[in-house]
Amino acid sequence: MASLPLIAAAVSCLIWIYLTFFRGAFWLLRSFDGDAVSAEKLDSWPRVAVIVPARDEAESIERAMTSLLKQEYPGEFRVWLVDDHSADGTAELAERAAEATGLAHRLAILQAAPLEKGWTGKLWALQQGVDQTAHDSPEYFWFTDADIEHAPDTLQRLVSRAVTGDLALTSLMAFLRAKSLPERLLIPPFLYFFLKLYPPQWVADPNAKMAGAAGGCILLRRDALQRIGGLAAIRGEVIDDCAMARAVKRGGGKIWLGVTRKSVSVRTCESYGEIVDMIARTAFTQLRYSPLILVGTFLGMFFAYLSPVIFCFSTQASVWRLSLTAWVLMTISYLPTLRFYGLSALWSPLLPVAEAFYSYAKWLSAMRYWRGHGGQWKGRSQAPGIAGRN
Repeated sequence: MASLPLIAAAVSCLIWIYLTFFRGAFWLLRSFDGDAVSAEKLDSWPRVAVIVPARDEAESIERAMTSLLKQEYPGEFRVWLVDDHSADGTAELAERAAEATGLAHRLAILQAAPLEKGWTGKLWALQQGVDQTAHDSPEYFWFTDADIEHAPDTLQRLVSRAVTGDLALTSLMAFLRAKSLPERLLIPPFLYFFLKLYPPQWVADPNAKMAGAAGGCILLRRDALQRIGGLAAIRGEVIDDCAMARAVKRGGGKIWLGVTRKSVSVRTCESYGEIVDMIARTAFTQLRYSPLILVGTFLGMFFAYLSPVIFCFSTQASVWRLSLTAWVLMTISYLPTLRFYGLSALWSPLLPVAEAFYSYAKWLSAMRYWRGHGGQWKGRSQAPGIAGRN
């Protein structure tokens, strides 16, 4: 009868064979690098409404607004900032940035109405923007966050890809900063785990059910939004970006998800606690608020990430060989992500350590949900069954 270490080692090895060779090549970032292809010239460029939901974004709003207003887009576009009851002067700083660029005519600042029951804060703010753009009749909406600084050609590249590829939804995963020690350990794995969960190759496949998007940068065709019933169709979703992608794909629209270094999040995470909080906000939502899935996730984490490390030092040849194979496959698959971030390959064996932090964040997310603070963001608890009690 096989020993438990041998069974664990075999399971780990099978997991990494599957992830490396049969999970949509999620770890080969070059195949969906949004910066690798230049924008194709179009005969005519569609009108775009840029909608930015903002709540207490004083630290980043000026850089974000400046980058949006200075977009080198050949067509018509206008930026709509929806101030979601900020208490730190976000709207005033955005207006100051617009005046400094000399492009204030491109910016409209809206004050969001009080949050309606059943809506998450971000989607409610986006809805305010969509409503206000009706008279402009934009062909596309560009939903982007108030803490992202975009390269001048970002909108041009997004629209070019969307039009030439007949895409209903086009999304780029913004480049997250990885300078401090906590960021270097935990931010590249954030991208790696996200792509593992939503392999872009499967996302782009019309015949696959997989759908995903990165909420910090989404270009959405207006008719696609209308086809799914508008933002009201997903109004209570905490993970709104992926819910939007699912709805669009189910409605027959083609979607695409890629990565970029040209759209950069200016938000910093100097401590491990800040990053854990960022993950914990939606981790239990991703697990569908299920204790069973939570337990299963911990077991999966053990077999996929910890077991190869533990049993790699076994004295049984069959055990350590299988475990070493799993660890090597894990390490190899992580290298392109480290290269994308410009980090040393020496970080690659530490992926199991990062996963331990992420597992803790999932447990913390569940605890917060059970205590009535699920989906906590900017002072709001947005998880279903929780938001209504706060």
